[in-house]
Amino acid sequence: MNEKIKFLKNRKKESHKGDYGHLFIIGGSPGLTGAVCLSGISALRSGCGLVTIGIPEGLNQIIEIKLTEVMSFPLPETKDHYFSLNAYEKAIDFIEKKADCVLIGPGISLHPETKKFVKRIIPEIKKPLIIDADALKIVSENLEILKSIEKPILTPHPGEMSYLTGLSISQIQNKREKVAEDFAKKYNVIIVLKGYNTVVTDGENTYINLTGNPGMATAGSGDVLSGIIGGLLASGEDKFISAKYGVLIHGLAGDLAEKEKGEVSLIASDIIEKLPIVFKLLKRRRKI
Repeated sequence: MNEKIKFLKNRKKESHKGDYGHLFIIGGSPGLTGAVCLSGISALRSGCGLVTIGIPEGLNQIIEIKLTEVMSFPLPETKDHYFSLNAYEKAIDFIEKKADCVLIGPGISLHPETKKFVKRIIPEIKKPLIIDADALKIVSENLEILKSIEKPILTPHPGEMSYLTGLSISQIQNKREKVAEDFAKKYNVIIVLKGYNTVVTDGENTYINLTGNPGMATAGSGDVLSGIIGGLLASGEDKFISAKYGVLIHGLAGDLAEKEKGEVSLIASDIIEKLPIVFKLLKRRRKI
């Protein structure tokens, strides 16, 4: 392949963390703080220089206890610790001044006030954007939002793709490639349709992933994937390359984890543990 891939090159000797991007992750809700933690660690393991998690302020202490290298940014919340619409101004200010890339959705919930916040902030994000998890369901309520963003990356599993397209899961699974391509072309997005042979497409270029295994069908695996893609994107990779190689790397790490843990016992953090090995292997090969 003739693609220019930054993460396969050696870093300059005179480097600092700011050279490798700042990813802002917006997500988390009561009972679902683990999702943003998995995404944040995955992003750092994928070469991102800085990661900050925007979290409802009442949950901020949980993030600070669970994570060491990932920073947190408490945002206004409802009384029951979900994102409030009032979080918009503080979050968008952070994005405009500090972030190089935004990932929204891991563990974010479908709370009514959170929905208002997500619908308000997404059209205003001018940085490279990844939309994941419940944020996809929220966007599906008004797909015109997608047309106001410059080619965001969407990472749905078949159930979330059903929300986006109005098709049944069986209809999607029977024509995964076509459904993904049609949607990507219509809304000018990059689709990462997760599952067996994950489809990555921008409507013109399509990549079918061959890595991964059934053991990766486990809670948090998708959060790891969105974090990997976010880490690559924030560090300066092209959007399509970030999505394509993010999926490939995620699957390779899962395959290494499966060899050690087995399909039954594999969990999402096992995938993260194998990321350093995968990146080392890919850099040795230089070409994939």
